[in-house]
Amino acid sequence: MEIPLSTAGRRWFVVGVSLAIAALVIFQASELWLASHRLDSKQIGQVERGVALVPGDGEAWDQLGRMRQWDFMNSDLPGAIEDFWKAVDYDPRSAHFWMDLAAAYEESGDDVRAREAYLRAKAVYPASAEVGFYYGNFLLREQEYPEAYAELRRAVATDPTLLPLAISRTWRSSEDVDELLNNVLPANQQAYLEALDFFASIHEVEPGLAVWQRLVALGQRLPIARINSFFEELIREDRADDARKVWREALVVAGLPVDAPANGNRVFNGNFKRDFLSEGLDWRWTDLADADMEIDPEPGPNGSRVVRVDFNGGTNLALDEPKQYVPVEPGRSYHFHAYMRTEGITTESGMRFSLTDPNHAGGVNLQTVDFTGSRAWTAVESDVTTGPDTHFLLVQLFRSPSRLFENKLDGTVWIADVSVVPPAGPASPATP
Repeated sequence: MEIPLSTAGRRWFVVGVSLAIAALVIFQASELWLASHRLDSKQIGQVERGVALVPGDGEAWDQLGRMRQWDFMNSDLPGAIEDFWKAVDYDPRSAHFWMDLAAAYEESGDDVRAREAYLRAKAVYPASAEVGFYYGNFLLREQEYPEAYAELRRAVATDPTLLPLAISRTWRSSEDVDELLNNVLPANQQAYLEALDFFASIHEVEPGLAVWQRLVALGQRLPIARINSFFEELIREDRADDARKVWREALVVAGLPVDAPANGNRVFNGNFKRDFLSEGLDWRWTDLADADMEIDPEPGPNGSRVVRVDFNGGTNLALDEPKQYVPVEPGRSYHFHAYMRTEGITTESGMRFSLTDPNHAGGVNLQTVDFTGSRAWTAVESDVTTGPDTHFLLVQLFRSPSRLFENKLDGTVWIADVSVVPPAGPASPATP
């Protein structure tokens, strides 16, 4: 509709209305900006004034309630509950607001009203993994375990990112791995791996072994690197027999060949026929700035495969690899044997093998003869007796730093055919 503006009065009327509308818009925008500015404040007084500018904003009331609840210097739970009620009054379809109200009621000791609020959140958003997870945790605290497990199982099936928390809280509530496996975790690789990592992190091997068996039963391919944290815990806790068993199974699950070493050798891949996995019970090597390791194309003694390590003369290198954790029996004699060759190894501190007990100082402490300069292929061997608590030997190519002024390490070392063999007699099976 067109408004005739033929007279000055009409034109001034339109201008006045326009200015009034503009002023109202500016005022409202300023008020919203001020409210937002106050709500972003970290001070409760400012937030209260911000909420007063937008009294119908449920999010603002919920924010104020959380600030009152979590003010560690002056917590105000009754005030927080009142604010949360205003939030749900203005927006009763927000599951988030209902959960905040439930948490505040539970903290205040009113579990009846907390349950009612959690159930309202579930009614608003029944498919929410977050709601199910927090309600499940509430039920755990109430020791209503079957109902709690059902809620947590639905939650983690919908949102796998909740798995670590669901595992830790279920375990700490019951310390029953069967309850966790049967009633909470979905039967899939991701869930079991999360559980395996959790038990490794809290140093609980027994429930970890139960989880590992579920992983194996899935029959799915799994790289060994993914379970290395559990291997580290098996070694740390001296679980040599379990480590041998898990290692054989891990090779199968990873799709790798399982070949038992000849002559009862406890060293895995002692003939270097496989490339290093650098995990579990295989040889480990860390890339070093001043040393390069590779499989030499030239064969060693008896046509064996050879590991070659080249040093570039850059530093006074302390060397403790390649290395391997070798499962053994305590209080038992073994014979160590390897071949070594060097060329141009500088300084008085050269190449040798070291055998130690990684978990018990003094359990085993053997170092073979030192190789410096250039030496042809030579058999390096020694007898070693494990201590009463020794379950692993740490076998390493070793060099301690030189004490001389001209101490930069240069040259090359080759090693081949590494073995740790028990004498004839009853013993556990060799590591594959």
